[in-house]
Amino acid sequence: MVGAKEGLARIGRDPAAFEEFYRRHIEAVSRFVARRTDDPHAAADLTAEVFLAAIDSAHTYRPAAGSEIGWLYGVARNVLAAERRRAARERRAVGRVAGRRLLDAEDIARLVERIDAESAGRRLHRALAGLPEGTRALLELIAMDGLTVTEAAAALGVRPVTARVRLHRARKLLDGLVPEAGLALAYAKEGA
Repeated sequence: MVGAKEGLARIGRDPAAFEEFYRRHIEAVSRFVARRTDDPHAAADLTAEVFLAAIDSAHTYRPAAGSEIGWLYGVARNVLAAERRRAARERRAVGRVAGRRLLDAEDIARLVERIDAESAGRRLHRALAGLPEGTRALLELIAMDGLTVTEAAAALGVRPVTARVRLHRARKLLDGLVPEAGLALAYAKEGA
């Protein structure tokens, strides 16, 4: 199993190591992306981009800083942020361009099903949009993506104690405002 820093770095050189890594994380990454977009074409493209970015940055993974999935969610957040910036530039420069790769009906049906299944997560994501970026990102990783506080801290590049303070403040802010977020945060795993 690819897991140690040296092993994860192999995903860019060893097709078998990449396949194992991909199979282990494709469902989690697909769900992560589907919670943040409702376009099946974009979901497919972004999921692929996350794995390409993981190959390029596998050498940055530090097992002591958190789990593989926490690191991968950090990579995914960066890919999604880069995509939002790119799309904003494109809209400002030339408007919306629809150059999408073709998906067959089965691919689209599967992505539509996944997007529908993650509609509650998207509602929560929109409800949290008014919070400061660091707090919102922490809440997303814990309440929506199921990471522990320690894993979320590693994905965001902050100390676990900083994440715990942000989480405590966010619980106070969200109490009663977004019930599903409050419930998920009440049971947030502390992690090691």
